[in-house]
Amino acid sequence: MSIYIDTEWASLSKYGEELSGDHVEVVRTDEGVVAVLADGLGSGVKANILATLTAKIIATMVKNGATLDDTIETVSQTLPVCQKRNLAYSTFTIIKVTQEGYGYAAEFDNPTLIFVRAGKLSALDWEERAIEGRKIRESRFQVEPGDVLVAVSDGVIHAGIGGVLNLGWQWDEVANYIEKLVNLQPDAETLSKWLITACAQLYTARPGDDTTALVLKVRTPRTMTVAVGPPKNKTDDAKIAQMIREEPGSRVICGGTTGSIIAREWGREIEVDLKNLDPEVPPYGRLRGVDLVTEGIITLSKTLEALKKEEAGKNKSSERKNAVTLLTKLFLESDNIRFLIGTAINPAHQNPDLPLNLALKMQVVKEIAETLRQKGKKVELLYF
Repeated sequence: MSIYIDTEWASLSKYGEELSGDHVEVVRTDEGVVAVLADGLGSGVKANILATLTAKIIATMVKNGATLDDTIETVSQTLPVCQKRNLAYSTFTIIKVTQEGYGYAAEFDNPTLIFVRAGKLSALDWEERAIEGRKIRESRFQVEPGDVLVAVSDGVIHAGIGGVLNLGWQWDEVANYIEKLVNLQPDAETLSKWLITACAQLYTARPGDDTTALVLKVRTPRTMTVAVGPPKNKTDDAKIAQMIREEPGSRVICGGTTGSIIAREWGREIEVDLKNLDPEVPPYGRLRGVDLVTEGIITLSKTLEALKKEEAGKNKSSERKNAVTLLTKLFLESDNIRFLIGTAINPAHQNPDLPLNLALKMQVVKEIAETLRQKGKKVELLYF
């Protein structure tokens, strides 16, 4: 079974605090995903530091194969119990899902994990045991495409307490609300934002506690194949055209020469889109059987810039429809991306008079690949 775990979270800081006392850490490996939601004692800077340390220690140790006992022991020794309140400095939820669909969850004093399967709330089987004097709940389960797991800090179930709701937003009510949202088929990012928006409304925009929702949605991977540049040997033209044709997911061709080769091999013609011309970006084209055909190095360089801005949170959703926005969107929506890179040298790219930002094709593609990997994408580079 091949799965992808779409992971996102949203958070509110306690009213009057700049930093959240909750922290989420997500680590992706070839084996799967480890996600940790930690809730530091109190609020503000101190709680933020405690939660961050807790989440980072747990995520790193679990990722590296440490047992839960060793992980809890390390956290306990690093963050001792508060002597005044006799409370742990941070509570936490750990979720680990492997590529084979094996799921594991562990909780310490956080609200119970919410699990939705086939659009219905489903109860996980939990076992309790004591580790380092702490009562830990563990669950082992299998996941399948469509499953949704939601971990929340206690700020979610306290939403509205003493105001809109006398007793706050009870766990059962939160779980039922999530069940309704899941049936609207949102992705992990949208679901986390919807839930936190509802909490903000219940708090009347003055949260009484740090409030966080961590969402994991299991789905089949979205694949994408990108042909960049003509192959060194013309005998590989047919091979690349066939590889693009057999791709079940998104298909993109970058470069005029590459597009001409595939169009010729398929016996079809490329139509240039003249309705969405952009003075800053070369026009894109359409070829039956392909999602997008773009110019090469300029479009790829600008797409790299867009991906890096998106990573830094600076790239606000653009209404402009051009080759860069379309290609960036396809990259961000895909999970497994394969580049078919032709190594034939284009003399135009060796011109010393060209601006430095028009880097060589190879370098730009490698930077795009690395940026996508940092976003949790699985990227493969094949050279021809």
